[in-house]
Amino acid sequence: MTQISGPGRTPGGTPAQPLGQIPVVLTAGTVVGDGSTATSTARARWRHGRTTAIVVALLVVVAALSVLPRPRTSGIPLAPDNPSPAGGRAVARILTDRGVTVEYVRTTAAAAARATSGATLLVTSTDLLDSAQVAALGRTTADLVLVDPSAPALDALSDGRADRYGTPRAPGTIVSADCSDADAQAAGRITVDASGLLLVDGAGVVCFPGDDRSTGAYLVLTGHRRLTALASAEPLTNGALAQAGNAAIALRALGRNDTLVWYVPSPQDSGTDQVSAPGLGDLLPPQAGLVGVQLLLVALVAAVWRGRRLGRLVTEPLPVVVRSSEAVRGRGRLYRRSRSLGHAAAALRAGTARRCATRVGLARSADAVTVIDAVARATGRPSEEIAALLYGPPPTDDGGLAHLARRLDDLESEVHRT
Repeated sequence: MTQISGPGRTPGGTPAQPLGQIPVVLTAGTVVGDGSTATSTARARWRHGRTTAIVVALLVVVAALSVLPRPRTSGIPLAPDNPSPAGGRAVARILTDRGVTVEYVRTTAAAAARATSGATLLVTSTDLLDSAQVAALGRTTADLVLVDPSAPALDALSDGRADRYGTPRAPGTIVSADCSDADAQAAGRITVDASGLLLVDGAGVVCFPGDDRSTGAYLVLTGHRRLTALASAEPLTNGALAQAGNAAIALRALGRNDTLVWYVPSPQDSGTDQVSAPGLGDLLPPQAGLVGVQLLLVALVAAVWRGRRLGRLVTEPLPVVVRSSEAVRGRGRLYRRSRSLGHAAAALRAGTARRCATRVGLARSADAVTVIDAVARATGRPSEEIAALLYGPPPTDDGGLAHLARRLDDLESEVHRT
């Protein structure tokens, strides 16, 4: 602890410095004016703000992780960015590692534009394509690989040289090649869940036959370009790629050229001449959903935090007691100042009708007709007069309002005398 001496000499005999010039050093245990130390003040501040600091730190970490680049995935069947068992990302990755450029498209226009000579065009399904779209694919010069093609699409794209009829099989059925095609012989056996591909004129090869030896699950036609058709998408999927010879038939069919146009038809694709407008999800960055969830979490935390700061509701007595008569006079003055004759008349009539109905033994839920009949019987007045008094048109001036009030008072007094 630093000793502070007054003016004069120090205990050692040396002249003392003035009090205001003496340097005072505060250490961690030094007690300041309010009785706290620097350490205790820091601990108190940490206890007060640690919850907010932890929440902010967590939000910063989550926000940092959300903006980190990560591969984009989807759940579209047989898409090259789908990592699920029904996707095709495994084949796309292997082809990319082997130097094949994979171009993923969702429209017929994009597929037709990129499927040039020396490339391979993979069409994962033809169910969503109309005849004009099939014709546009047929005009391309790239090699075609059709997966699970429909009979009309296969007939159009093969120039009538091939056809198909539905022959389903149990998923995972293993079939041997049993043909002369080199790719099929290299695969040996594949797993399929459908068959039914056949040749019309015999100028081609059908492999992996079914019960009918003239049909199979794999068809190859050669000519001005190579057309390969797979009756089943199972050999290309992530879940079945490692089974039997699926990987061999997939890589050989799709990797014959340096460029592979991977076309997955989209339901939003309306044809070859129109480009579908991007939706809201396409305009937003991939992290938009996660950022939105974070903002919602921040708003929820802020609401809970502010709610706790407000505390529970506390009832307090009014500073003054307002008598009912004063409240009635105040409301009357407000009606008069705003010229609300209709509101004032409605209030007078409602009060009179309620009290008269109670007097004659009616419930509060009684309708107007019942109240009018009961009051007319109690007073002996005509029902039309009672209806005009209780439910008539509003007065147009102050004199009319005063006259209505007197008549209502007379009516109520007659009901009370009965």
